[in-house]
Amino acid sequence: MNILRVTSPNWNERKASIDMLMLHYTGMETGEAALDRLCDPEAAVSAHYIVWENGDITQLVEEEKRAWHAGAGSWQGDTDLNSHAIGIEIVNGGHNVPLKDGTLPPYPEAQIDAVIVLSKDIIARHGIPQSRIVGHSDVAPGRKIDPGEHFPWELLAEHDLGVWPPSPSGGEVMGVGLGRHDTGEPVGRLQRALSRIGYGIEPTDKYDEDTEKAVEAFQRRWQPDRVTGQAGWITIATVVAVAELIDG
Repeated sequence: MNILRVTSPNWNERKASIDMLMLHYTGMETGEAALDRLCDPEAAVSAHYIVWENGDITQLVEEEKRAWHAGAGSWQGDTDLNSHAIGIEIVNGGHNVPLKDGTLPPYPEAQIDAVIVLSKDIIARHGIPQSRIVGHSDVAPGRKIDPGEHFPWELLAEHDLGVWPPSPSGGEVMGVGLGRHDTGEPVGRLQRALSRIGYGIEPTDKYDEDTEKAVEAFQRRWQPDRVTGQAGWITIATVVAVAELIDG
């Protein structure tokens, strides 16, 4: 794996050991524009790596240093995620730069192959558990939506990068499920399952805005064909299945 090095000034010392991998998309017109921003002292953002469309990799910050890519968020009770995580920026316009027909730009095969190789190398060297391989949208529901519902999480899981549940049996039933303003123990069970996965949500037995955001973030990763924030039967079953996989 050939890695080009370009130094970003945007880093400081970690306050925790490395135990997390976080994936982002750049969300800009070009990779060059993203690289300039990640190296701009005034922007005060960075990542450890950037992966280009052709599969080339550039390292911007040494892994033992704290890059500034996560921002405010939480996962499995941790909040200083920049101290815990290695951040990979993947060159892709995402929701900010869609294609002319309005669809999200695909991730080229060579790029995803490089992300897989780099990620496997990182988690092997640092002993990062499967439950702590995340997208930016996982740790900051409602604030961040990258790497997007078009990112091939299922393919990564086939390479032991994150968990992927079996498809639930049965189908969605009209009128069955949970949504905004619902209350009661079924909502609490859903909230507890989301919390077990890692989402920073407090069980309140109320399907509030925070619950809706967490469900939407979950769907963006594990149910990319139904990013609604509403928890129908299939969503509930999938949340429980992922929580059980993570519980191990």
